[in-house]
Amino acid sequence: MSSLHELSAVKLVEARAAGELSATELVSHFLERIERLNPDTNALVTRTPELALEAAKAMDEGIRAPGLLWGIPFADKDLVNRAGVATGGGSRALRGAAVPETSDPLALVLDEAGGISVGKSAVCEFGLTSYTESEVFPPTVNPFSPHHGSGGSSGGAAAAVASGMVPFSLGSDGGGSVRIPAWACGLVGHKPSRGLIPAGAGFDSLGGLVVPGPLARSVEDAALLLDALCGSAPTFRATGQPPRLHSFREQLTTAPGPLTIGMTTVSPWDDWLNITVDSEACDAMYRVAALAEEAGHTVVPWQWKPMAGYAEAFYTLWQASAASLETDRVSQDLVEPLTRYLMERGRELGARDLVHALGVLSRFETDTIRAFSRFDVVLTPGLATGPPPIGFYDKNDPEENFRQQVRVTPFSSFVNVCGLPALALPAGQNTEGLPVGVHLIGGPGQDALVLRLASVLEAHIGWVGTRPPIW
Repeated sequence: MSSLHELSAVKLVEARAAGELSATELVSHFLERIERLNPDTNALVTRTPELALEAAKAMDEGIRAPGLLWGIPFADKDLVNRAGVATGGGSRALRGAAVPETSDPLALVLDEAGGISVGKSAVCEFGLTSYTESEVFPPTVNPFSPHHGSGGSSGGAAAAVASGMVPFSLGSDGGGSVRIPAWACGLVGHKPSRGLIPAGAGFDSLGGLVVPGPLARSVEDAALLLDALCGSAPTFRATGQPPRLHSFREQLTTAPGPLTIGMTTVSPWDDWLNITVDSEACDAMYRVAALAEEAGHTVVPWQWKPMAGYAEAFYTLWQASAASLETDRVSQDLVEPLTRYLMERGRELGARDLVHALGVLSRFETDTIRAFSRFDVVLTPGLATGPPPIGFYDKNDPEENFRQQVRVTPFSSFVNVCGLPALALPAGQNTEGLPVGVHLIGGPGQDALVLRLASVLEAHIGWVGTRPPIW
């Protein structure tokens, strides 16, 4: 058998099911890699080897059921509560906070599916930005370059997967926080449809933006983790669509019929800020479009005309989300300047401001879904630039910081506003040797279609098996 970290999550499940590998052997192997590689990446901010080995032993002894994941190690994002493990939230303000006594639903659903948590992955402060450079710990490093960041807010999860410290991991996406680190680190990152995952449907977040999603090295591994996240509870509970008859992974065995794919480099930020998509990001999109055509699909270049007003409304919502941070848990003296600015601005907003912004975004959602409905899938670049170097973002000027984030990630947040499924797909490397990817956006509830198309394209791209230097 190959070294365990070289195997896909699906292959590890098959080895476990065939009795070729114990849960303890599996977990021990990845704990050793974490011990060796984490100091160079700062991907995991909390490690729980004793708890992980205890869970693996219980599975080997038949006390705990193997579930769908058969003891595969993963990392909780450090915004998710797990009983007995501190939640840091990437903030100095939570140092010394009480350790949670109960686990969040997302932790419980992965426990039920047979996953074994090995610790907490690094996040930016409270998950508010698209890069992972918290003041609590050193910046999380991109496994492809020690000088570049891993994206955010699920940057620690992405760095852990890309460096082979875990086979896959959990992220959450409120404006691109699964897809941005996936593009930066050469991974598949899937943002599910709003309402798909019962334990993180998105309805409890402002504007329905935030949903959990998988980060993995292949589409098949991402589909496996997505199946685990969906659990046994009803899905599509907001859309009225019927339950899935087959798992997402099973549906990958059937290639989608001929699709019409709209291709655009337009973003809803273009009327607010000068957005420049660099040539290597565009070239990656054109390469993938050509592969899609070779696979029998029709690609239509498209000059999308987004509804005006998106930028200002989303900026208001971003500020308001920080205003909701619990004041008894968060001292403004301890938070970073950007977080403090967002909290202050958010608390200055009136109810009328928030209602207006939500109304604009609701109309934007309707307009965008209608515009996208002429296509089966919409293809855009991933990041508009290469992954920025560590220290690129201005930490003293919050408004410039926001503009910088938008210039790098103009294609991600509007998908959250619309509740649509979207997938970050690796498409190669740029001249600096850093990953470059593309963005596949589906219609409402069309997660399976997006995954199936991504699986076909992935096979033609040939990225799976590409390893970063740290490997």
